[in-house]
Amino acid sequence: MDQTADAWPCESLCVAQKTVVPININSLRTACSQCNLRELCLTYGLNEQDLEKLESLVGSRRRIRRGTHLYRAGENFEALYAIRSGFFKTDVLLEDGRDQVTGFQMAGEILGMDGISCESHTCNAIALEDSEVCVIPYSLLESLSREIETLQHNFHKVMSREIVRDHGIMMLLGSMRAEERLSAFLLNMSQRFQARGYSEAEFHLRMTREEIGSYLGLKLETVSRAFSRFQEEGLIAVQQKHIRILDIAGLKRILNHQAI
Repeated sequence: MDQTADAWPCESLCVAQKTVVPININSLRTACSQCNLRELCLTYGLNEQDLEKLESLVGSRRRIRRGTHLYRAGENFEALYAIRSGFFKTDVLLEDGRDQVTGFQMAGEILGMDGISCESHTCNAIALEDSEVCVIPYSLLESLSREIETLQHNFHKVMSREIVRDHGIMMLLGSMRAEERLSAFLLNMSQRFQARGYSEAEFHLRMTREEIGSYLGLKLETVSRAFSRFQEEGLIAVQQKHIRILDIAGLKRILNHQAI
């Protein structure tokens, strides 16, 4: 996957809105074919026999309604979640009570790896639109990975991408001005949508500008000014959350030359 994540009350409401749906090998193949990122999926390169073994541990799909939690910080880590459809953000609660967005995830990506090291989740995962995930129990995945070399290799690649993404965020927040951060964000979203077979130049952002600002380390007003400036410069056209990139090369120049 390309490189580059609101608090909601009532835990019982979140649980009530989760629907678990049994799946079989055919639905698993369908999910992979719709992802358009099969080279990034845990199933990539598996033969029929190994795919059936993996299907035996991917025993359910879970539907998460917009605004509800897939998991919360502090909950026991039990599974990874492959996003089949929809869009998520991850965030953490800071000491001053603010929510810090740490990432945005879309179909074809995996949630839950934050819980591997200490066996409890370190962030919240919240659906930004009605979504569906495949539940992969981690203990079973770990055992099967030792048996199937290709599966282990795929999982290591996914974990490596998470490390690279974290490093990219650190560089973005540490060395870039506001316009450069927003340019990097829009180019990243463009690349990720294109990799899924959608337009690289026109897409709908599921997150708010406030959430974008939290992710980029910018105030809401700064994000709004940067969007307005890009529109005035003829780089993008904005209609609420709908984005049209009019000059991808121009955004790249901002990022590469660090000037607008």
